[in-house]
Amino acid sequence: MKIALLVIASLVALLVVVVAVGFSLPVKHRVARQVNLRSSPDSVFDAITKPLEFPAWRSKVTSVEIVTSPTGALSYRELGSDGPILFEVDESVRASRLVTRIADKSLPFGGTWTFELSPAPGGTTLRITEDGEVYNPLFRVVSRFVMGHHATIETYLSDLGKRFGMAGRITPT
Repeated sequence: MKIALLVIASLVALLVVVVAVGFSLPVKHRVARQVNLRSSPDSVFDAITKPLEFPAWRSKVTSVEIVTSPTGALSYRELGSDGPILFEVDESVRASRLVTRIADKSLPFGGTWTFELSPAPGGTTLRITEDGEVYNPLFRVVSRFVMGHHATIETYLSDLGKRFGMAGRITPT
């Protein structure tokens, strides 16, 4: 009986410490990664702006639904291993810049991704900057220390690299 109580007390203490660490971490973060792709800025831009085609090349996306947005902007819901996530396009400049935002306020996280494309020898340099927010303190700990804020961007860029070919590695910026 004493051992069971000790185990339960230890687990509760650990949870309290994890929550305390979560509350001490900032809600907002910024992380950026870039990669050189062996394709033109136009081709890369087409790939990242056609959500219905995402399941063909994104490893964590199984389907996409186009959603009517009250603002008239392109909105879509990705379904996959991260669950359903609603996105809205805030800005789109052909073959140069794209800004998407998580539009679902019920999630424990949110923020924007800014895609910047520039011509490079043999293809395109694509830089993605995440201005993210993690609202739940437990998820904040997992996002920061277990998964890493950069994990989703790196998976995305790796998937694009498989589609177009990478000239080099994914690098922090």
